Amino acid sequence: MKRVIFLVALAASCRKHESGFELHSPVPHFSAALEQTTGVALQPGHRLEVLENGPVFDALIAAIAKAQKSINAETYIWRKGAASNRVLEAIKLRTAAGAICRVLLDAVGSEDLGDELRARFADARCQLRIFRPVPGPDNAARNHRKDFIVDGRVGFTGGFGVDDKWLGDGLSDKNWRDTNVRVEGPAVGQLQQSFAEHWQEAGGDFLPASEFPRLEPVGDAPAAFVRSDASPVVTRAERLTQLVIASARKRLWIENAYFVPSKAIRNLLGRQAAAGVDVRIVAAGHKSDSKFEFLWAQTDYGDLQKRGVRIWEYQPSMMHAKTMLADDALIVIGSVNLEPFSLNKLEEGALVAEDAAAARRLAKDFEADCARSKEQK
Repeated sequence: MKRVIFLVALAASCRKHESGFELHSPVPHFSAALEQTTGVALQPGHRLEVLENGPVFDALIAAIAKAQKSINAETYIWRKGAASNRVLEAIKLRTAAGAICRVLLDAVGSEDLGDELRARFADARCQLRIFRPVPGPDNAARNHRKDFIVDGRVGFTGGFGVDDKWLGDGLSDKNWRDTNVRVEGPAVGQLQQSFAEHWQEAGGDFLPASEFPRLEPVGDAPAAFVRSDASPVVTRAERLTQLVIASARKRLWIENAYFVPSKAIRNLLGRQAAAGVDVRIVAAGHKSDSKFEFLWAQTDYGDLQKRGVRIWEYQPSMMHAKTMLADDALIVIGSVNLEPFSLNKLEEGALVAEDAAAARRLAKDFEADCARSKEQK
């Protein structure tokens, strides 16, 4: 309970001390603007698969089953249960064949790891490390990324953790609604680098060069993985979010679990809606796992709605996705929540891509989620 109170108080403090950063310039070319804004440019040659809800585990386990060299994972939540058992059994088969497994868990998100689960990691021959054990110098800068990388060639990211609540279809109380992505191509190297840097900080060894293979084009989609580190000034998570909003010309559809955006993001959303962009938000509803942020989010609805933003609250279960869809092809899928804690004080990441097929899939899912949601008036 003390830790929950701490996080709530910190989030409120972050809202009071926002960076002041706000994009005002038009965005003539997204990839060039992305590189200037986040230091990362879109690279061609990717193949993407959007994965909603429980099927992410089917795809993850299928990738693990082909691992030859390594399975690396960093995630906020990993809890015992059916999901954990499935993943660790798949890993155990590959480590027995010589692959290396490294798992990095956040000390707060996975605080209830327990002896039983630790024993299962050991049985699967996984090297397990804890990110920034508490108490520490900065309890706020937690690792909220959710990334798996297999052989340095296949990556997964999104909103899911290893917990049974992510196994279902997002349509009942016990099954959270989430969106994730499987990616092949050059951006997987960026995912691997992100993991390696945190692994070093946690006391792990350097990854061998063989785990950073040359990644040839495997598809047509330009993509990049944007990592964001906690910052007292402005994070890449904030910069990326504002850039995507500012880039939209026709449509901007956002699904986000904790919708308490910064003043600058609210201004941009309102400005885009007033300019004729179709701005829609699907946020968590009354089944949110954070009643504080659910109520806090509602305080911002009125001003946005007056400026033309339409807002829905998801009804069947906890809506945990973190996605953005701009126009016909630009998508973002990752771990970034649009609330002050995530935008200021967490280690986050997101895959950004220009992929018309993936955009159509996100649009279809967005419309289905709207049908299961209640529009706020």
